[in-house]
Amino acid sequence: MGDPGESIVTRNKTTAATRTTHQATGARLDPASLPVRPGEEPWTAEEVMELQAELTAEAADLRAEIQTAEEAVSGLMRDSGDGAGDDQVDAGTKNISREHELSLAANARDMLAQTERALLRIAGSQFGFCESCGKAIGKARVQAFPRATLCVECKQKQERRY
Repeated sequence: MGDPGESIVTRNKTTAATRTTHQATGARLDPASLPVRPGEEPWTAEEVMELQAELTAEAADLRAEIQTAEEAVSGLMRDSGDGAGDDQVDAGTKNISREHELSLAANARDMLAQTERALLRIAGSQFGFCESCGKAIGKARVQAFPRATLCVECKQKQERRY
């Protein structure tokens, strides 16, 4: 994602602007046109709305988590200057706490970016299609992992490369 020190506010403004622009087009998703794998039932409007609501709620939770982590990091940074008289263990503990909060914030930012990307895919024409091969990701996979961008086969190939 971006620089861990970069403010989430900056990123959220950009993402919100993209989302607002996309929503302003008025494009409506036709659930019947969404791809499914052989043997799967077609998507219903209720299922798509449920998935969208789940992702929207998750994005809100992640934003709150990021804000909490950033406030904790800010507090730890303020306190790090007060370390006069700290022994090595105290200084080390403060460093570990700060790194832990930075890591939590970075992970939450990555998850938020994936979640917002999934919301944009739902609102656009790429929803349900594998970004690698272009085939259907599969309704069951998307319902289990709404941020999925690859079908099972392409994801397995990707994981074997690493």
